[in-house]
Amino acid sequence: MNKKVTIYDVAKLADVAISTVSRVLNGSLNVSDKTKTRVQEAITTLNFRPQVNARKLASKEPQMLAVAVPSFTTPFFNEVLKGVKDELKKTDLDIIIYNTGSKNPEKAVTNFFDRGSADAVILISIDVSDSLHKQLESSGIPTVLVNSQHNNYNYFMLNDYQGGFMAGEHLIHSGYERIGMISTPVKTRTSIQREKGFKDAFKKLDKDLKKEFFITGDTSKHAGFTEETGFEAINKYSNMSEFPEAIFCLNDSMALGALHAISRLGLRVPEDMAIIGYDNIKLSKYLDLTTIDQQMHTIGTQAISRLLAIIKNKDTQLFQTMINPILIPRGSTKNS
Repeated sequence: MNKKVTIYDVAKLADVAISTVSRVLNGSLNVSDKTKTRVQEAITTLNFRPQVNARKLASKEPQMLAVAVPSFTTPFFNEVLKGVKDELKKTDLDIIIYNTGSKNPEKAVTNFFDRGSADAVILISIDVSDSLHKQLESSGIPTVLVNSQHNNYNYFMLNDYQGGFMAGEHLIHSGYERIGMISTPVKTRTSIQREKGFKDAFKKLDKDLKKEFFITGDTSKHAGFTEETGFEAINKYSNMSEFPEAIFCLNDSMALGALHAISRLGLRVPEDMAIIGYDNIKLSKYLDLTTIDQQMHTIGTQAISRLLAIIKNKDTQLFQTMINPILIPRGSTKNS
């Protein structure tokens, strides 16, 4: 008989303390991204499933919540996970955060469920294909989707199109004429919808798009939603005959990289170039960055609340909603 894998085995393979493994399993934010990744890799390698205490095992109530997410190192996912964790404190559920990676998250989720590791699940930014739907349906696992949608599941869908439209509308109404956008090299549903909304704002307000000001960074890590992408794009602008007056970055991380590159070029924000980001991560407030707030923490808490309602009564009516973003005007654009 194979020896049962314990938390001690995970700690040994990951070369960390047992308390660190425990913090990762419980979604603690007091662990570095590098260490989290190492522990999650050890959990996957050893096919480890955390034990629950005897009282929970004796009950028929769900014991283990799995939160599947393409990455837990990006600000967007971290904010949603904070909301999940804060609401989860009110329950007896244990949690395991499963990092699927961004290349093929659906396949990773399928493999995870094959191990029978969860009694309830939240899928964040992972589309439910027909095959994954059949697996979830046959298992009867209570499921809530965040930033994806499916007719058979409760979901909280982010309105990326509306957010992109609001960004374009804000820059146009602020009086800018030469307006650009920094996009990602990897096209995702999120990037496509934000870009479409942004461009449609120009159509609705009868403004010309200057295609030469629509630039893509080169870094593909995290689908391109990184500081490197923003930094690279600004350097591409510097090789052009003129700069745009204002730029929309598809997320705040890209905007941070853009701000750094603009500073290195000796330019001022917003006097020489205005910047608007997307996500309203905590750091954006302290950099006075105009941005689009997705209410990420709130979505995390609401997702847990909805999951608990399903656990209590599986016949509860489906709740499917679109979360509309909010413009947060700050000093990186004028008239804010």
